[in-house]
Amino acid sequence: MTKAFDQRVPQQIFIHPAAITHVESTGPVKFMQQVTVRVPGSTSNLGPGFDCLGVALRIYSHVTVVRGGKFRHPPIVREAARLFFARARRAPFSFSATIESGVPPSRGLGSSAAIRLGILHALNRLSGSPLDRLSIFHLSAELEGHPDNAAPASFGGFTVVRDKNIHRFDVSDHLHFVLLVPDFEIKTSAARDILPSRIARAGAVESCANACAITAAFASRNYSGLKGAFADQFHQPFRQKLIPFLPRVVAAAEKAGALGAFLSGSGSTIAAITLQDRHKVAAAMERAARSTSAHVILTTVDNEGIQIKPRTSNIKHHHVPLA
Repeated sequence: MTKAFDQRVPQQIFIHPAAITHVESTGPVKFMQQVTVRVPGSTSNLGPGFDCLGVALRIYSHVTVVRGGKFRHPPIVREAARLFFARARRAPFSFSATIESGVPPSRGLGSSAAIRLGILHALNRLSGSPLDRLSIFHLSAELEGHPDNAAPASFGGFTVVRDKNIHRFDVSDHLHFVLLVPDFEIKTSAARDILPSRIARAGAVESCANACAITAAFASRNYSGLKGAFADQFHQPFRQKLIPFLPRVVAAAEKAGALGAFLSGSGSTIAAITLQDRHKVAAAMERAARSTSAHVILTTVDNEGIQIKPRTSNIKHHHVPLA
């Protein structure tokens, strides 16, 4: 055990549909005309935790929604709005939406979940907060088709999703995430199409064992238990066809002192986790990627999840109008 941060009982929450008052927002704010929602990006799967494990990261999208006007929204916004008004049983109203995003799109870092959650939470607040946070998470997971990004982005920390239930744990700031973000996109649909319909039993057993080890390490904060646990037979071996430098980047990160590395979500980002020199790990990953154009993001875990904040003017992110 690492005594610096293993002796405390971690803040953990079991989120069940029947018991969610502790994760709800601070109460309805009626008749608002504009709201800005901060949503963290996330890394998901963590290797063997396919479609069930995720971690919220301190990279953010800010979604601002303003009542009024007539705008043509892209499908991701229209679908979220349509589902919200139908499930919340609120009369639809017109709105504009703007994204200021620090989450690279189509890189396996939860950019689509961040947009959907931002729209859903903003519309919910402008409608008098008829839905609680867990209900909005379920709407986002339904739109996404999988819950592993929506859960950490909603609740922060490390999350495990099982059916409609969520376990979440705070994560120490001592744990660093090194993200190698290639300059090419991978669509989730394409990354899923490449997966086989069946895998060998031995591979499934190994993957399940590693997913359990990852969960135990985060739950206990014995992060040394993460070492060697990110290998899987569910998706990474098959997605190497899309990211051929994945194995050597993972090996380089581990050789440089990382606890391990893995394909973030469906890619193209490769994430490493370390308690040691994150800059050394980042340099090793960049060298291993060789001629591939990429950049590195150094970050830690966001333990807050969705935050509804006053509009500010000093957010330095890429400006993307969604109208």
